Amino acid sequence: MKDNYPKILVSRRIEKGKNNLYFGPYPNAGAMRLVLKTIRKIFPYQSVKHHAKKICLYYHLGLCPCPPVFDSPQGKKEYKKNIKRIVMFLKGDTKKVLKDLKKERDAASKNEEYEKANMYQKKINSILIVTSPSYPSFDPQVNPNLKTDIKNAELLALKKELKNTQSQVSSLGRIESFDISNISGKFAVGVMVVFLDGEKETSFYRRFKIRFAKEKPNDFAMISEVIERRLNHNEWPLPDLIIVDGGKGQVSSVAKVLKRKNLKIALIGIAKREETIISPDLSEIKLPKNSKALLLVMRIRDEAHRFAITYHRKLRSKSLTA
Repeated sequence: MKDNYPKILVSRRIEKGKNNLYFGPYPNAGAMRLVLKTIRKIFPYQSVKHHAKKICLYYHLGLCPCPPVFDSPQGKKEYKKNIKRIVMFLKGDTKKVLKDLKKERDAASKNEEYEKANMYQKKINSILIVTSPSYPSFDPQVNPNLKTDIKNAELLALKKELKNTQSQVSSLGRIESFDISNISGKFAVGVMVVFLDGEKETSFYRRFKIRFAKEKPNDFAMISEVIERRLNHNEWPLPDLIIVDGGKGQVSSVAKVLKRKNLKIALIGIAKREETIISPDLSEIKLPKNSKALLLVMRIRDEAHRFAITYHRKLRSKSLTA
């Protein structure tokens, strides 16, 4: 464990007097090796006692951080962090590993290092898949409408949560979600995604280049511009609910546009940090993490965020090759 690059090795005996950490014994060697193979895809590690000082085949497969590549203080720090997470994983403390990764993902996202944030999110997704309980295969004869039932339950839960707010709705047939993506105001874009009866409808997605971006980024002005331009399209059906990615500032900005247009459309925002829903009167709706209503709103928000980042990257790439 005190090596610059601690190794993960399979051993048949405990070596006394060594500064090693052991797990096991495991009754099924095949299952143990399968778990290590899965972990290695999430957290690459060295698997030989004396690694050659050249890049190995496993590096090209994304499974081994070789010394020539990571021979730096920062590289060693990242590698030891991965080893620490593997140890926690093998101890069964996956919640702490996930919490740690989510913290780093949020920090990267806040610094607009989206590629790095995406890398952390992929690790999180992989761990959730590996550690999730298994369920019997879906039998359509048992419930052929399972997917529809789940979707309807989410829509019903959201309507119920909005019942006592300014955003109460009689229908959630059409939900539109908006998001902004930019780097310090440059290549600023906005997007609209549309969900019909709880299902995304990509043919109605729309992208907007921000026209009036100033030197200093102003998310409130940007979201106002996008909403204004969307509402100028009288040929598009009005939504039953608008969801904006952001907190009280974004919700307040959109509410002003709706008031100026004399439109009564249900509106909520979702603040990323605490996943709190914000209503037009700027009150907060805090729902349990497993709330069907919250899961639906997050799913729609995440789709808008994905679409915005994809468009932003496309414009940025074009500028680099122009």
